[in-house]
Amino acid sequence: MPVEMNGAPLLEVRGLGKRFRARHGRETSPWVIRDLSFTVRDGEFLTMIGPSGSGKSTLLNMIAQVDVATSGEIVFDGAPVPMTDPKTLRPGLDRRIGYVTQDDNLLPWRTTMENVLFPLKVQGRLTEATRAHAESLFRAVGLAGAEGHYPHELSGGMRKRAALIRTLVYDPPIILMDEPFGAVDAQTRVQLQDDLLRLWALGRKTIVFVTHDITEAIALGDRVLVLSKQPTRIAAEHAIPIPRPRNVRDIFALEGFAPLYEKIRAQVQ
Repeated sequence: MPVEMNGAPLLEVRGLGKRFRARHGRETSPWVIRDLSFTVRDGEFLTMIGPSGSGKSTLLNMIAQVDVATSGEIVFDGAPVPMTDPKTLRPGLDRRIGYVTQDDNLLPWRTTMENVLFPLKVQGRLTEATRAHAESLFRAVGLAGAEGHYPHELSGGMRKRAALIRTLVYDPPIILMDEPFGAVDAQTRVQLQDDLLRLWALGRKTIVFVTHDITEAIALGDRVLVLSKQPTRIAAEHAIPIPRPRNVRDIFALEGFAPLYEKIRAQVQ
């Protein structure tokens, strides 16, 4: 059953479908995603989890306007957005959708601070105030002192933090995150989760976070959506009963975690 959420939705996905061009002489290709619908309210931290190959990245690419949809509709802040014609796509929807991918995509010839400030510079919004905001984000995630370092001089965790605050610094209304912590070790991953929750609590930014890790989905989110196998739909939806603020290091021991974990595990399998 759908979980009742308060507040007007910032993002609505309605009957979304995706199939790629047919190959090897076949007239049609299978549906990757079909009739997928959900909403995300303003300020919500929504996590999504599903089996490998369930189209999680494809879904985020369509929301971010870097890939077309085959059918359905996406509504952002009450207005439908172009989605079926490649010529009408607006990647990032005019800077209103931030996208943190699995790769940090830091420019190797720029320092860490230059990488973080780059979106503001491109947008013509680099001021003393926005630079000060960037510096505060550096301090919040423990990157103070690394502003002048180049990407190759940073650890994997530091690069992830830099990529995260590069998106936060230009303040898009919604941020999509595609398994951003999947390539780091377990200890660094927990620290990054803690950093993300701390940053999120500062401004309650709307986040859609895709992961393959059930513990991560529960530890971070207000609500978790479980995706089915292809053709992907919403298989289940759960409000996360664990109160905030949360200590992600102790999430296993918190009341409500174990039964929810087992329920989601059965649904993903």
